[in-house]
Amino acid sequence: MLFAYPLIPEEDEAGGTPVWIDLVEPTPEEIAIAQARIGLPIPSFQDLSEIETSSRLKSKGDKLLLSAPLMTGSESNEPQLSPVGFLLSPTLLVTVRFADLKAFAAVTEEVAGMAELTAQEAFLRLLEEVVDRQADHLERVGARLEQLARDTFVRAAAKGGRATIDNSALKRALAAIGGIGARLSMARDVLLGVGRIAPFAMERGNGCIGAVDKVRLGAIRQDVLSLDDYETHLSNKSQFLLDAVLGLINVAQNDIFKVLTIVSVVGIPPTLVASMYGMNFMHMPELSWAYGYPYALGLIVLSILLPLGWFKWRGWM
Repeated sequence: MLFAYPLIPEEDEAGGTPVWIDLVEPTPEEIAIAQARIGLPIPSFQDLSEIETSSRLKSKGDKLLLSAPLMTGSESNEPQLSPVGFLLSPTLLVTVRFADLKAFAAVTEEVAGMAELTAQEAFLRLLEEVVDRQADHLERVGARLEQLARDTFVRAAAKGGRATIDNSALKRALAAIGGIGARLSMARDVLLGVGRIAPFAMERGNGCIGAVDKVRLGAIRQDVLSLDDYETHLSNKSQFLLDAVLGLINVAQNDIFKVLTIVSVVGIPPTLVASMYGMNFMHMPELSWAYGYPYALGLIVLSILLPLGWFKWRGWM
């Protein structure tokens, strides 16, 4: 899909003067139109997916060719990264993307009512919107982590500090922490991409980036740095919570093994007594004793109570 601002009249497409062309999963015809206008080759999905800095940040004369991964579906349960390209000249911005990005829709709506729009203004607004949405995304992740931590530690602190969370709750907590880790990883990639674009455009974009625009790029860079710090804080908090949940799982497993150990130890003495009186010897004093059977039962009960009392006294149960 080809979007141009201002919209190019269909009958005079060649003579229009757009300042922003947004290519969404472009066709060969759309690529040819945009390529002819900006004078740069339009990168493919594979080109935009390159991770080397030299592939993502290029300058050719007074034009910049930049790319970064942006997040799509950040508010859904399955966010994904999708590469986006920015081709900037003094008079034209061409963006290339392969996913529906809310940041682009928001900026499109903002500039739709503007009488005059420059390529630089569209470029800066897109970067600012991306950073703002990453900030909102990290705030949601932080709130989710706080809720998980509260649920985990409040339940674990109940009843004298013993872990009272059942296995299903622990599994859900592990799955949630894993999802949060994936979201933080994606946010880190987005911030890294935008964090590279801002200083590169400031340094190498003299032909298409003015002094005022450089000030705004500097502000974007500072915002990215602060969000990087916050993302690091959330990653550390996520790792701490993961360690805590794994520790609770170990405590729960130890409690299970403790019960099994106590049951096995308590069962040994009565088994010994019962096996002794199950011997088929003719001359056993208790066989002819009227109280032999109650005596044997008493020994069995006593052999159970004594180990239980020992475990209770040592605080093992």
